[in-house]
Amino acid sequence: MMQYFQRLGKSLMLPVACLPVAGILMGLGYLLAPTTMQGGEASGPMLVLGTFLVKAGAAIIDNMSVLFAVGVAVGMAKEREGTPALAGIVAWFVFQTLLSPGFVSVLVGGEADPAFNKISNQFIGILSGVIGATCYNRFSTTKLPDFLAFFSGKRSVAIVTALISIVVAAILFFVWPLLYNGLVLLGESILSLGAVGAGIYAFLNRLLIPIGMHHALNAVFWFDVAGISDLTKFWASTGEFGVTGMYMTGFFPVMMFGLPAAALAMYHCAKPGRKKVVFGLLASAAFCSFFTGVTEPLEFAFMFLAPGLYVLYAVMTGITAAITVMLPIRAGFSFSAGFLDLFFSSSLPLAQNPWFIIPLGLVVGVIFYIVFRIVIIKFDLKTPGREDEDLAEAAEGAAGGAETYVKYAQTVLEGLGGKDNVLSCDNCITRIRLEVKDPSLVDDAKIKTSGAVGVIKPSKNAVQVIVGTQVQFVTDELKKLL
Repeated sequence: MMQYFQRLGKSLMLPVACLPVAGILMGLGYLLAPTTMQGGEASGPMLVLGTFLVKAGAAIIDNMSVLFAVGVAVGMAKEREGTPALAGIVAWFVFQTLLSPGFVSVLVGGEADPAFNKISNQFIGILSGVIGATCYNRFSTTKLPDFLAFFSGKRSVAIVTALISIVVAAILFFVWPLLYNGLVLLGESILSLGAVGAGIYAFLNRLLIPIGMHHALNAVFWFDVAGISDLTKFWASTGEFGVTGMYMTGFFPVMMFGLPAAALAMYHCAKPGRKKVVFGLLASAAFCSFFTGVTEPLEFAFMFLAPGLYVLYAVMTGITAAITVMLPIRAGFSFSAGFLDLFFSSSLPLAQNPWFIIPLGLVVGVIFYIVFRIVIIKFDLKTPGREDEDLAEAAEGAAGGAETYVKYAQTVLEGLGGKDNVLSCDNCITRIRLEVKDPSLVDDAKIKTSGAVGVIKPSKNAVQVIVGTQVQFVTDELKKLL
């Protein structure tokens, strides 16, 4: 079950990867046309161009639920091709038709439950994708009798998906109002806590990263699952000034300043003979966190070496988020809380004191550095550069062994026990996700000599190799070797 949710979490990143371009387009648009949300006709070349860019970005933001239906279907399918995407769209259309307020009101002979006004959301998109992928994985090789042979195999997937979606829609007819109202109640209870609620959310967000379940939590607060839509409302400028953005703002000081400062502390705490080895890892991961908001390379660098420190990091993130929201500061991101998103979101109508994040972040950075350095030294934590000898040797091997993606992939494959031991291979933003036949053949230390940040095993046959933002290129080479 855990492996299934890990795969679902990975597939969610495929549609989420569309968000940065939407953020850039809308950020540039608001810079050129800051009055575009006031209505009226745009006049002048800059206003016209700005409005055009804002609407282009909104075309992506406003249709995220459809992108989830397609992206999840493709991401969870056993093969990357168009049939599961088609199946996901089929399921989406069935739900949107059978659970629309107009059709439900006909069925009940009166006014539909208000929950059905929110049926076009990311949760339904994800469910559509799951159904499409499941039907593809199960029925894409089905053989029918000769007189139905035309509908055999992949042609049967969309048909089966439609039938199953009808059954699921019938179940949702009774379940969706309960589920939706429950999610709304959860969201309202967190909202009622104000800044404290934002801090609790940020703490749980970081705490769930090791098992990949933070995506489920994000769906409630960032998208239109429970009506909060912190991310989509911020970029569409349809939220409430001073409120919308509170579940994104608090990550900026941590990702731009706190984590890089923690990396500096880990570097200073490394053993003298190993500082040169870990410098490249920590420096590149820190810059990645600051500039793009991609934090996994740095988090996985100490997550399993010092789990207690990671829990402390999650607590500090929650406290930072609560303080940021109290000040008040409001900023948003389309991808993650790095400098790029801060720059492009600062001109949006719902941004509030966004550049105050920089002085706050400098203070947060100092605190993170001091706390990390004291805790690492006091408890002798095995952060990068302080590992036992076998792990240190693996890190030293990485310094001269990851010159090319080809060699990187070759070393990873050797550590996995050879290609005969690999059943499947895919990747998300920072990790290679694999399924192996015999987990006892997996050599973590050997894999780390490739330059990998870490290796985790979420279930018996599942292996994840933490690479970083260059994971796509390493995975491509690994697939060639397979």
